[in-house]
Amino acid sequence: MSRFFEDILEVSQKIMAAQKPIQILDSIKWRDDVFEELQKNKFKSLPKIGKEYYNSRPLPFNPEDKIKEFEEIRKLITDKIGHEEPVVKILKRQCIEYENVVRMLQNRGTQDFYKYSKLLYGGSADILSDRKTQLVDSGVMVNDILKNLENTDLGVCYLKNISSQEAVQILNERLSRYFGDTQVSVKLDDGILSDASAGSNYIKIKSDLMFSEREIDILEVHEGWVHVGTTMNGLNQPYAKWLSKGTPSTTSIQEGLAFLMEVFTFRCTPDRLRKINNRLLACEMAESGANFLQVFEYFRELDQSEYDAYKNTQRIFRGGVVEGGAPFTKDISYTKGFIAVYNFLRTSIRNGEPHLIPYIFAGKVTLEDVPVIYHYSQMGLIDRPKYLPPQFSDLNALAVWMAFSNFLNKMKLEKIES
Repeated sequence: MSRFFEDILEVSQKIMAAQKPIQILDSIKWRDDVFEELQKNKFKSLPKIGKEYYNSRPLPFNPEDKIKEFEEIRKLITDKIGHEEPVVKILKRQCIEYENVVRMLQNRGTQDFYKYSKLLYGGSADILSDRKTQLVDSGVMVNDILKNLENTDLGVCYLKNISSQEAVQILNERLSRYFGDTQVSVKLDDGILSDASAGSNYIKIKSDLMFSEREIDILEVHEGWVHVGTTMNGLNQPYAKWLSKGTPSTTSIQEGLAFLMEVFTFRCTPDRLRKINNRLLACEMAESGANFLQVFEYFRELDQSEYDAYKNTQRIFRGGVVEGGAPFTKDISYTKGFIAVYNFLRTSIRNGEPHLIPYIFAGKVTLEDVPVIYHYSQMGLIDRPKYLPPQFSDLNALAVWMAFSNFLNKMKLEKIES
């Protein structure tokens, strides 16, 4: 058994080393002067972003060599571990995904970029696990409900009165309590597109922004408890080191779980949900053929500033084709993952398998991985996750919530309304 464990460790380390130079978001980000050029032409002309633009910024590795490296690791997995062990499927899937990530990045600025993006992250027209509902249907329904909430009094209005510097200080204090003896730092950074982003043991906050108290609460659980927490749990694994790094198939579970924690801790707001939902709807527009300017105008009509509308539109078109029909589909992950994780929790409780639930925090996982990870935890190959939010370390309240959720889902709201 110890030989098997050591083989898993060896293969994990090779995968981690091979994927290290692959930085998806860095490889498709746009220079700051793109926004300035759009301002100059008053957003009347498409940004000059295409294959040549990306080719002027070569990838930090040779794509053919990198694909071959992962193919060799797949062969090593078979030679070392065989075909029968369930973990083999996970490890080989990781290699294949990284190979397709490389192919996606090779095709920046082309229609094929979207082909691989859709293969890796999915698309807005994906069919959900009930085998009949499209993902975008959830976006349309949520949008209608949010419209009904406009101009209603929800009790508290959260003002943006906390600076980036203050946010860093507050989050450092909170996360030091959550992670205890493990050093996790929050720091300022000007080079990120989003307001915040998480690394292995750190969170970057964009400088010169103002945050509300509720936004700080969200960053704590979203970036800290989930993104950093699952990375640290993966790094703490004695053998299964692959759990510390997420492939695209784990992205929707990561983002969905992080979004779910916002809801479970009652920190999410309609504005926050609207922001996530609008990205899904905008991605569907781009997949259906809307170009950069049309999606930009969609965000402007939502009363977003020019810069915010540009930032949200750029997220969708980076790496893809600005003429429309071939976007980067990562932003569907929040909604797709939220639905998947919520249904996983419901079915785990319904089927009397709550012991599986904490293992969605074991690292960067897919939901299909969770029973396999639990199986290997019983053998001692994988450790139970150390950093668990209170809702998941004590499952009593969650079990009650999910038990009622299973029943309430059967009730028809249309008849209740009448």
